[in-house]
Amino acid sequence: MTIQKVIAEIEKHIAMPQAEDFDNVGLLCGLPERNVSGILVCHDALENVVDEAIQRNCNLIVCFHPIIFSGLKSLTGKNYVERAVLKAIENKVAIYAIHTAFDNDYYGVNAGICNLLGLKNLKILQPKKNNLKQLNVYVPKDYSEKVKEALFSAGAGNIGFYDECSFKVEGKGTFRPTEGSKPFSGEQNVRENADEDMISVIFESFKQNQLIAAIKSAHPYEEVAHQIYQLDNENQYSGLGMYGEFETEMDEREFLSFVKEKFNLNIIKHSDFNQKKIRRVGVLGGSGASGIKAALSKKCDAYLTGDLKYHDYFLAESKMLICDIGHHESEQLVSQQLFEILSQKFSTFAILKSSEKTNPVNYFL
Repeated sequence: MTIQKVIAEIEKHIAMPQAEDFDNVGLLCGLPERNVSGILVCHDALENVVDEAIQRNCNLIVCFHPIIFSGLKSLTGKNYVERAVLKAIENKVAIYAIHTAFDNDYYGVNAGICNLLGLKNLKILQPKKNNLKQLNVYVPKDYSEKVKEALFSAGAGNIGFYDECSFKVEGKGTFRPTEGSKPFSGEQNVRENADEDMISVIFESFKQNQLIAAIKSAHPYEEVAHQIYQLDNENQYSGLGMYGEFETEMDEREFLSFVKEKFNLNIIKHSDFNQKKIRRVGVLGGSGASGIKAALSKKCDAYLTGDLKYHDYFLAESKMLICDIGHHESEQLVSQQLFEILSQKFSTFAILKSSEKTNPVNYFL
């Protein structure tokens, strides 16, 4: 199986277009047509991880953080990024990164944190906005189901835990074929009346081109009448962070001890105690200061993330316990999540987890 086919299977599970605009996800280096000998899953594709991939006969590294992020203008080996990329290219090892595509995925990074904590009733903390559109297309009645099936197959009509969602309105359409036309029905220069259905579906913006292609392949008309509208609806199943609730509340010290045990932490930095019980908890893996206000608006009793600055803790306003458990520590489940996804999809070559340390932070206790 080629690298490109492996990527196509991964992207059926994790939609790369839901990544943040600033991010650099996807195939970072390597030839997509090359056959895969093995896959090494890791958090960061550093030089020691590339060495491990070579040693273990894996020519595709699937990583969380992109080793090439921004500003790379040359490859001379002058820093850790260039050394890792050069070694990968010289040894024909491809590197593929998922980063914020997995951060924004409903079953991604933050779902892993919530599941480890045992939180229930999970919801997205910061839903993505302006990535939903509505498509209306007019179809002769006899072709209505065919066009609808084509739309569903191309990914239209997915709303949360439901798919194949649509709405149909019956009506009368008119058209007059003019010179140069090759009408499906009717005659040139004669107005035609047709029994038609208007099919309406919702879709994520990145699917637009594939949906238009699907319509044209299934629609009988030479010219396909359709409209596309940008929706203001939030996508409640894609976005950064997540929040949920414990079945049984606990006090703040008990909660911190529970988190330390679950994440195998040495320390947790936190805001002042508020002497309130913890039931609703917000989480955001990685650098999550941007989610504090959202967690407050969702009335979370506690918020877990990493990379907080001194003044971030004041945002608690005595209403919420803000906890910094560390950037890498909050993302420590990602490699296992990716390993499980890939293991379910591929059985013809080895799927391995990297044993190399990539977390640059150490603690002297």
